[in-house]
Amino acid sequence: MSEQQEYRSPDRTAVELFAGGGGLAMAVGRAGFRPLLVSEVAKRACETLEANGAKERGEEEWIPEPGGPVPLVSGDVRELDMRYLCGKVDVLAGGPPCQPFSLGGIAKGDEDKRNMFPEMFRAVREIQPKAVICENVVGLRRKSFEPYFQYILNELSYPYLKRDPDTTWQEHDALLRTYDAALRAGRASDPSGGYELYDVVATTVNAADYGVPQVRNRVIIVAFRRDLGVDVEAFKRSVRPTHSYAALVRSMVKGDYWARHQVPDYVHDRVMAGLPKRNDTEEASLLPWRTFRDALAGLNGEPPLPPVPWGHLDRQERHLGGVTNHIGWPGARIYKGHTPNELDRPAKTVKAGVHGVPGGESVMLTDERERDPFTPGDWRYKHRYMTVRETARVMTFPDNWVLEGPRGEQMRQLGNAVPVLLGEFFAKAVANALGKAGSTR
Repeated sequence: MSEQQEYRSPDRTAVELFAGGGGLAMAVGRAGFRPLLVSEVAKRACETLEANGAKERGEEEWIPEPGGPVPLVSGDVRELDMRYLCGKVDVLAGGPPCQPFSLGGIAKGDEDKRNMFPEMFRAVREIQPKAVICENVVGLRRKSFEPYFQYILNELSYPYLKRDPDTTWQEHDALLRTYDAALRAGRASDPSGGYELYDVVATTVNAADYGVPQVRNRVIIVAFRRDLGVDVEAFKRSVRPTHSYAALVRSMVKGDYWARHQVPDYVHDRVMAGLPKRNDTEEASLLPWRTFRDALAGLNGEPPLPPVPWGHLDRQERHLGGVTNHIGWPGARIYKGHTPNELDRPAKTVKAGVHGVPGGESVMLTDERERDPFTPGDWRYKHRYMTVRETARVMTFPDNWVLEGPRGEQMRQLGNAVPVLLGEFFAKAVANALGKAGSTR
């Protein structure tokens, strides 16, 4: 039986904090978990969640019926009391704001007031979920943040050992480490019988290695309540990468990739000439990385996105191909330090940016070329901005997912999101692990 064999329960439940534009919430839902609550502070993101079926909860606490609207609490999560959900939640999911730890942010780490990991720990204490799924930027694993990253893992292991507001995180971490050593040596006991302890697994991932058509390096932290007896080692095996660059190269060399995509000969020849001279047998045995071109053609039965005519780079919505937000945008340029996206590789990381998506990061090279005025006799490929819908495909959002706000806000929501396919893969692995543990507590 496969480690990643799907498990479904008719009444698995979930809570999503820091929901943003809904990527991780959608992923957890696809894995079979019924949402009991979503929480988000950004106004436009809340509008997106409501446009896709959430309903403002208001002050009254209520739990939705199966198939009913998902309660949305818009506002500061620090003011949200979640104790009414204790014992009712299988998975608590969320991606605390990443700016404190990202290369593009201020990078103050735990000292940054935007650090919301303490609120995730509070939610664990109040809800006592069976499992936790937490996503964040890979910058959290930088050497300068490594001690605080280990503290995050320690606090998630023993969330009920609450930090005293008058102590530093270093002092609290020392207490957690001492308790962990004593527990493992049998010098201390857990009065809850494991009910308030968690086994924690942290995985550094590249989304492309899981079938997402985008190079996106992230940290995914998963925790299981210890009393459930989840096989953590089996879970680790179940979340190994499924796709590889070596397999993509092999697919191109064999011709399988080109059989799916009709391209001009000059495009084929340029891509093939740039392939590396390598063949890692183990990596090649995996599935091929998916490319930007794959995403535009449709990964899961979606119709291909139509090309944006060069005369349509005018901010006007035309519902090309029957989809929304496939709008041409003027002003794209290529400049030093911001190389464009290429169609026959996974897209570059979709970024939110302080002032929207950085220009160079959302520029794409097309298959069309023109004479290069700076190099007589040579050609250059034409480029333009990616549309919001193309960006959504790179993030594996479905075409029918509504994004609210102006273009900059829509792109910001996508840049802050978890790719749906990546989140779904890990959420399904969590569902399988809980199902095999078989606990109903």
